[in-house]
Amino acid sequence: MSRRLKERLGFGSLAICTILAIIPLVGIVGFLTWKGAPALTWEFLTQPPRKFLTEGGLLPAIVGTLGLTLGTIVVALPLGIGTAIYLVEYAKRNFFTTLVRIAIVNLAGVPSVVYGLFGMGLFVLTLNLGRSLVAGALTLGFLTLPVIISTAEEALLSVPDDYRHASLALGATRWQTIRRVVLPAAFPSIITGAILGIGRAAGETAPIMFTAAAIYIPSLPRTIFDQVMALPYHLYAVATQIPNVPEPMAYGSAIVLLAIVGGLNLIAVIIRTKMRLKNMR
Repeated sequence: MSRRLKERLGFGSLAICTILAIIPLVGIVGFLTWKGAPALTWEFLTQPPRKFLTEGGLLPAIVGTLGLTLGTIVVALPLGIGTAIYLVEYAKRNFFTTLVRIAIVNLAGVPSVVYGLFGMGLFVLTLNLGRSLVAGALTLGFLTLPVIISTAEEALLSVPDDYRHASLALGATRWQTIRRVVLPAAFPSIITGAILGIGRAAGETAPIMFTAAAIYIPSLPRTIFDQVMALPYHLYAVATQIPNVPEPMAYGSAIVLLAIVGGLNLIAVIIRTKMRLKNMR
């Protein structure tokens, strides 16, 4: 078999893999759009639910989801990036830091329901925060933290050491080198991984069931200590727990949740593109 034929077979196999990976995604989005499009009206997005979720809209669930996502960003982003900077730039490579890295990787694979039980035990019961927006955001923050630390660490390690050596040789301190040389170079990858992790947290159901979400609260939260509705839990409830819910409402809720997660990913793409263009100048 000639090299050119092998190359064509390789490219053809990769193209088939790509198509097989895209088809399910397109099918899911198309099916949800077909089923849920009749429910997507302005009132559906801006009105509270009525008659125990069988009528009305999604406004409290949308606000609750955005509040939980914003709280997750506030909790997880500084802690995750700070931990990654310490592990890469300051911590010595010894047995202890190796154990820490192994623990972080393993925590990323812990089922989300375990984080939910952890959040209920620590934030809801021990710290007496109750089932609230802040307890849910803290739980989702800890859920997302291992992913953010791992992606930020890989991004920092991908910055060539020559950058650091050149900055230090010019008289900059280590912190100045990190802040002005290393972080700008690594930031596009850091922010992409972070937003993808936070996008996953926005779609989680199990952790917020124990710590923040309620099935039916037709009003908006007034403080961070109020219990909230959230789209993942709302979708679970209308699809499995509430009788006589019109079918388009359940599928419409799924489309709105996908739109929020997709919007977060789009923000990551925009930020990453802008940062790369800025670094190339």
